[in-house]
Amino acid sequence: MRTADNWKDYTIIDTSDGEKLETWGKVSLVRPDPQIIWKTDRTDPLWRNADGHYHRSSSGGGEWEFRKRIPDSWNISYGPLKFNIRPTGFKHTGLFPEQAVNWDLMSHKIRNAGREINVLNLFAYTGGATLACAEAGASVCHVDASKGMVQWARENAAVSGLSDRPIRWIVDDCEKFIAREIRRGRKYDAVIMDPPSYGRGPGGEVWKLENCVYDLVKLCSGVLSDDPLFFLINSYTTGLSPSVMGYILGSVLTDKFGGKVSFDEIGLPVKSTGMTLPCGATAIWETER
Repeated sequence: MRTADNWKDYTIIDTSDGEKLETWGKVSLVRPDPQIIWKTDRTDPLWRNADGHYHRSSSGGGEWEFRKRIPDSWNISYGPLKFNIRPTGFKHTGLFPEQAVNWDLMSHKIRNAGREINVLNLFAYTGGATLACAEAGASVCHVDASKGMVQWARENAAVSGLSDRPIRWIVDDCEKFIAREIRRGRKYDAVIMDPPSYGRGPGGEVWKLENCVYDLVKLCSGVLSDDPLFFLINSYTTGLSPSVMGYILGSVLTDKFGGKVSFDEIGLPVKSTGMTLPCGATAIWETER
Protein backbone atom coordinates (compact mmCIF):
# COMPACT_ATOMS: atom_id res chain seq x y z
CA MET A 1 0.00 0.00 0.00
CA ARG A 2 1.20 3.52 -0.80
CA THR A 3 0.83 5.71 2.28
CA ALA A 4 0.29 9.48 2.43
CA ASP A 5 2.48 9.96 5.50
CA ASN A 6 3.86 13.48 4.95
CA TRP A 7 0.92 15.40 6.43
CA LYS A 8 1.47 17.82 9.32
CA ASP A 9 -1.98 19.50 9.38
CA TYR A 10 -4.05 16.32 9.08
CA THR A 11 -4.04 13.20 11.30
CA ILE A 12 -6.20 10.12 11.74
CA ILE A 13 -5.99 9.61 15.49
CA ASP A 14 -8.01 6.40 15.79
CA THR A 15 -10.51 4.15 13.98
CA SER A 16 -13.30 1.91 15.25
CA ASP A 17 -16.74 0.53 14.34
CA GLY A 18 -17.29 2.31 11.05
CA GLU A 19 -15.82 5.67 12.07
CA LYS A 20 -12.52 7.56 12.09
CA LEU A 21 -11.38 10.25 14.53
CA GLU A 22 -9.41 12.94 12.70
CA THR A 23 -7.85 16.35 13.20
CA TRP A 24 -7.93 18.90 10.38
CA GLY A 25 -5.61 21.58 11.70
CA LYS A 26 -7.04 22.44 15.11
CA VAL A 27 -10.52 21.02 14.36
CA SER A 28 -11.35 17.44 15.42
CA LEU A 29 -14.00 15.46 13.55
CA VAL A 30 -15.55 12.00 13.69
CA ARG A 31 -16.69 10.77 10.27
CA PRO A 32 -18.01 7.47 8.87
CA ASP A 33 -15.78 5.13 6.88
CA PRO A 34 -17.17 1.86 5.49
CA GLN A 35 -13.75 0.19 5.49
CA ILE A 36 -13.56 0.30 9.29
CA ILE A 37 -15.34 -2.92 10.24
CA TRP A 38 -13.28 -3.62 13.39
CA LYS A 39 -14.71 -2.69 16.79
CA THR A 40 -11.68 -1.86 18.90
CA ASP A 41 -11.95 0.02 22.19
CA ARG A 42 -12.28 3.81 21.94
CA THR A 43 -9.87 4.80 24.67
CA ASP A 44 -9.00 8.27 23.39
CA PRO A 45 -11.27 10.84 25.15
CA LEU A 46 -11.44 12.89 21.95
CA TRP A 47 -13.91 10.33 20.60
CA ARG A 48 -16.43 11.80 23.06
CA ASN A 49 -15.27 15.40 22.79
CA ALA A 50 -14.56 15.92 19.10
CA ASP A 51 -15.66 19.28 17.70
CA GLY A 52 -17.90 17.67 15.09
CA HIS A 53 -19.49 14.25 14.52
CA TYR A 54 -21.23 13.21 11.32
CA HIS A 55 -24.05 10.75 12.03
CA ARG A 56 -25.34 8.57 9.21
CA SER A 57 -29.09 8.15 8.88
CA SER A 58 -30.60 4.70 8.43
CA SER A 59 -32.64 6.14 5.55
CA GLY A 60 -29.55 7.52 3.78
CA GLY A 61 -27.49 10.67 4.13
CA GLY A 62 -26.93 12.06 7.58
CA GLU A 63 -26.17 15.22 9.51
CA TRP A 64 -23.47 16.94 11.54
CA GLU A 65 -23.56 17.34 15.30
CA PHE A 66 -21.21 20.09 16.51
CA ARG A 67 -20.20 20.15 20.16
CA LYS A 68 -18.80 23.63 19.88
CA ARG A 69 -18.89 26.40 17.33
CA ILE A 70 -16.25 25.89 14.64
CA PRO A 71 -15.38 28.20 11.73
CA ASP A 72 -17.53 27.93 8.62
CA SER A 73 -14.25 27.17 6.85
CA TRP A 74 -10.54 27.08 7.68
CA ASN A 75 -7.26 26.38 5.89
CA ILE A 76 -4.80 23.51 6.22
CA SER A 77 -1.47 23.14 4.42
CA TYR A 78 0.40 20.40 2.64
CA GLY A 79 3.86 21.73 1.89
CA PRO A 80 3.34 24.89 -0.19
CA LEU A 81 -0.30 24.02 -0.93
CA LYS A 82 -3.22 25.35 1.10
CA PHE A 83 -6.78 24.05 1.15
CA ASN A 84 -10.04 25.58 2.28
CA ILE A 85 -11.76 22.99 4.52
CA ARG A 86 -15.46 23.04 5.37
CA PRO A 87 -17.81 20.23 6.44
CA THR A 88 -20.46 19.49 3.81
CA GLY A 89 -23.86 17.85 4.10
CA PHE A 90 -22.45 14.60 2.70
CA LYS A 91 -19.81 14.00 5.43
CA HIS A 92 -16.98 15.33 3.24
CA THR A 93 -14.70 18.28 3.98
CA GLY A 94 -13.61 19.23 0.47
CA LEU A 95 -10.36 17.25 0.50
CA PHE A 96 -9.22 13.63 0.30
CA PRO A 97 -5.88 13.71 2.16
CA GLU A 98 -4.82 10.24 1.00
CA GLN A 99 -4.38 11.74 -2.48
CA ALA A 100 -1.26 13.54 -1.25
CA VAL A 101 0.72 10.41 -2.11
CA ASN A 102 -0.30 10.95 -5.74
CA TRP A 103 0.35 14.70 -5.62
CA ASP A 104 3.92 13.95 -4.58
CA LEU A 105 4.42 11.46 -7.40
CA MET A 106 3.01 13.77 -10.06
CA SER A 107 4.97 16.77 -8.80
CA HIS A 108 8.19 14.76 -8.93
CA LYS A 109 7.57 13.59 -12.49
CA ILE A 110 6.69 17.10 -13.71
CA ARG A 111 9.73 18.72 -12.07
CA ASN A 112 12.04 16.12 -13.58
CA ALA A 113 10.51 16.01 -17.06
CA GLY A 114 12.93 18.60 -18.47
CA ARG A 115 10.20 20.13 -20.62
CA GLU A 116 6.88 21.92 -20.40
CA ILE A 117 4.06 19.60 -19.32
CA ASN A 118 0.39 20.13 -20.11
CA VAL A 119 -1.96 18.28 -17.71
CA LEU A 120 -5.65 17.40 -18.06
CA ASN A 121 -7.36 16.84 -14.68
CA LEU A 122 -10.83 15.29 -15.06
CA PHE A 123 -13.50 15.02 -12.33
CA ALA A 124 -11.10 17.42 -10.65
CA TYR A 125 -13.18 18.24 -7.53
CA THR A 126 -11.59 20.97 -5.37
CA GLY A 127 -8.27 20.85 -7.15
CA GLY A 128 -5.72 19.01 -5.02
CA ALA A 129 -4.04 17.44 -8.06
CA THR A 130 -4.47 20.63 -10.08
CA LEU A 131 -2.62 22.67 -7.46
CA ALA A 132 0.14 20.08 -7.04
CA CYS A 133 0.80 19.97 -10.80
CA ALA A 134 0.60 23.75 -11.22
CA GLU A 135 2.96 24.35 -8.30
CA ALA A 136 5.42 21.92 -9.91
CA GLY A 137 5.40 24.01 -13.10
CA ALA A 138 2.79 22.38 -15.34
CA SER A 139 -0.03 24.01 -17.27
CA VAL A 140 -3.30 22.45 -16.12
CA CYS A 141 -6.81 22.12 -17.53
CA HIS A 142 -9.15 21.53 -14.55
CA VAL A 143 -12.53 20.02 -15.51
CA ASP A 144 -15.50 19.26 -13.27
CA ALA A 145 -19.24 19.25 -13.93
CA SER A 146 -19.99 21.08 -10.65
CA LYS A 147 -19.70 24.86 -10.77
CA GLY A 148 -19.44 24.93 -6.98
CA MET A 149 -16.50 22.50 -6.93
CA VAL A 150 -14.63 24.48 -9.59
CA GLN A 151 -15.15 27.66 -7.58
CA TRP A 152 -13.86 25.90 -4.46
CA ALA A 153 -10.78 24.79 -6.42
CA ARG A 154 -10.18 28.37 -7.53
CA GLU A 155 -10.35 29.48 -3.89
CA ASN A 156 -7.74 26.84 -3.04
CA ALA A 157 -5.51 28.13 -5.84
CA ALA A 158 -5.86 31.66 -4.47
CA VAL A 159 -4.92 30.78 -0.87
CA SER A 160 -2.01 28.72 -2.24
CA GLY A 161 -0.71 31.72 -4.18
CA LEU A 162 -1.25 29.96 -7.51
CA SER A 163 -3.92 32.17 -9.11
CA ASP A 164 -1.41 33.45 -11.66
CA ARG A 165 -0.41 29.97 -12.84
CA PRO A 166 -1.59 28.70 -16.26
CA ILE A 167 -4.76 26.89 -15.13
CA ARG A 168 -7.90 26.64 -17.28
CA TRP A 169 -11.01 26.28 -15.12
CA ILE A 170 -13.72 24.36 -17.00
CA VAL A 171 -17.26 23.56 -15.82
CA ASP A 172 -18.42 20.79 -18.13
CA ASP A 173 -19.32 17.12 -18.49
CA CYS A 174 -15.93 15.40 -18.69
CA GLU A 175 -16.71 12.99 -21.52
CA LYS A 176 -18.24 15.68 -23.69
CA PHE A 177 -15.30 17.97 -23.00
CA ILE A 178 -12.79 15.26 -24.00
CA ALA A 179 -14.67 14.58 -27.25
CA ARG A 180 -14.52 18.29 -28.11
CA GLU A 181 -10.81 18.49 -27.26
CA ILE A 182 -10.16 15.58 -29.64
CA ARG A 183 -12.06 17.37 -32.41
CA ARG A 184 -10.07 20.53 -31.70
CA GLY A 185 -6.82 18.60 -31.89
CA ARG A 186 -5.69 19.68 -28.40
CA LYS A 187 -3.12 17.41 -26.76
CA TYR A 188 -1.98 16.78 -23.18
CA ASP A 189 1.17 15.22 -21.77
CA ALA A 190 -0.59 13.84 -18.70
CA VAL A 191 -4.13 12.83 -17.76
CA ILE A 192 -5.53 12.51 -14.23
CA MET A 193 -9.02 11.21 -13.55
CA ASP A 194 -11.00 10.55 -10.40
CA PRO A 195 -14.37 9.44 -11.79
CA PRO A 196 -17.37 8.80 -9.54
CA SER A 197 -18.46 5.27 -8.73
CA TYR A 198 -22.04 6.01 -9.74
CA GLY A 199 -24.00 8.89 -11.17
CA ARG A 200 -26.33 10.15 -13.85
CA GLY A 201 -25.44 12.13 -16.93
CA PRO A 202 -27.16 15.34 -18.07
CA GLY A 203 -29.70 13.30 -20.04
CA GLY A 204 -30.48 10.95 -17.16
CA GLU A 205 -28.17 8.19 -18.42
CA VAL A 206 -26.72 5.97 -15.71
CA TRP A 207 -22.96 6.12 -15.06
CA LYS A 208 -21.45 3.08 -13.33
CA LEU A 209 -17.67 3.18 -13.17
CA GLU A 210 -16.92 -0.51 -13.68
CA ASN A 211 -19.06 -0.48 -16.84
CA CYS A 212 -17.70 2.77 -18.23
CA VAL A 213 -14.06 3.11 -17.18
CA TYR A 214 -12.51 1.23 -20.11
CA ASP A 215 -14.32 3.34 -22.70
CA LEU A 216 -13.41 6.47 -20.78
CA VAL A 217 -9.70 5.59 -20.73
CA LYS A 218 -9.87 4.71 -24.43
CA LEU A 219 -11.46 8.08 -25.17
CA CYS A 220 -8.89 9.96 -23.10
CA SER A 221 -6.02 8.25 -24.91
CA GLY A 222 -7.09 10.34 -27.90
CA VAL A 223 -5.92 13.57 -26.22
CA LEU A 224 -2.47 12.31 -25.24
CA SER A 225 0.53 13.90 -26.91
CA ASP A 226 3.07 11.86 -28.89
CA ASP A 227 5.33 11.80 -25.81
CA PRO A 228 3.05 11.50 -22.76
CA LEU A 229 4.43 11.58 -19.22
CA PHE A 230 1.77 9.79 -17.16
CA PHE A 231 -1.89 8.73 -16.95
CA LEU A 232 -3.35 8.28 -13.47
CA ILE A 233 -6.74 6.87 -12.41
CA ASN A 234 -8.13 7.05 -8.87
CA SER A 235 -11.02 4.90 -7.73
CA TYR A 236 -13.10 4.57 -4.57
CA THR A 237 -15.26 1.82 -6.07
CA THR A 238 -14.85 -1.26 -3.87
CA GLY A 239 -15.67 -3.65 -6.73
CA LEU A 240 -12.92 -2.26 -8.97
CA SER A 241 -9.53 -3.60 -7.85
CA PRO A 242 -6.24 -1.77 -8.45
CA SER A 243 -5.04 -4.60 -10.69
CA VAL A 244 -8.10 -4.30 -12.94
CA MET A 245 -7.49 -0.57 -13.38
CA GLY A 246 -3.84 -1.29 -14.07
CA TYR A 247 -4.73 -3.85 -16.71
CA ILE A 248 -7.06 -1.35 -18.41
CA LEU A 249 -4.32 1.30 -18.56
CA GLY A 250 -1.81 -1.22 -19.85
CA SER A 251 -4.10 -2.61 -22.52
CA VAL A 252 -4.95 0.85 -23.85
CA LEU A 253 -1.59 2.63 -23.56
CA THR A 254 1.44 0.32 -23.59
CA ASP A 255 1.12 -0.94 -27.18
CA LYS A 256 1.09 2.65 -28.43
CA PHE A 257 3.43 4.39 -26.00
CA GLY A 258 5.43 1.66 -24.25
CA GLY A 259 6.04 2.65 -20.64
CA LYS A 260 5.06 0.79 -17.49
CA VAL A 261 1.98 0.41 -15.30
CA SER A 262 1.81 0.23 -11.50
CA PHE A 263 -1.22 -0.09 -9.23
CA ASP A 264 -1.94 -0.31 -5.52
CA GLU A 265 -4.17 0.74 -2.68
CA ILE A 266 -3.50 4.14 -1.17
CA GLY A 267 -3.98 4.89 2.51
CA LEU A 268 -3.41 7.05 5.56
CA PRO A 269 -1.50 6.25 8.75
CA VAL A 270 -3.45 5.87 12.00
CA LYS A 271 -1.65 7.45 14.96
CA SER A 272 -3.00 5.22 17.75
CA THR A 273 -2.24 1.86 16.15
CA GLY A 274 0.47 2.43 13.54
CA MET A 275 -1.75 0.74 10.94
CA THR A 276 -2.54 2.18 7.52
CA LEU A 277 -6.19 2.75 6.70
CA PRO A 278 -7.04 1.78 3.08
CA CYS A 279 -8.64 4.77 1.36
CA GLY A 280 -9.01 3.81 -2.30
CA ALA A 281 -6.85 2.70 -5.18
CA THR A 282 -4.70 4.21 -7.90
CA ALA A 283 -3.36 2.87 -11.18
CA ILE A 284 -0.61 4.75 -13.02
CA TRP A 285 0.82 4.44 -16.50
CA GLU A 286 4.10 6.32 -16.91
CA THR A 287 6.89 6.67 -19.40
CA GLU A 288 10.06 4.80 -18.55
CA ARG A 289 12.34 7.62 -19.69
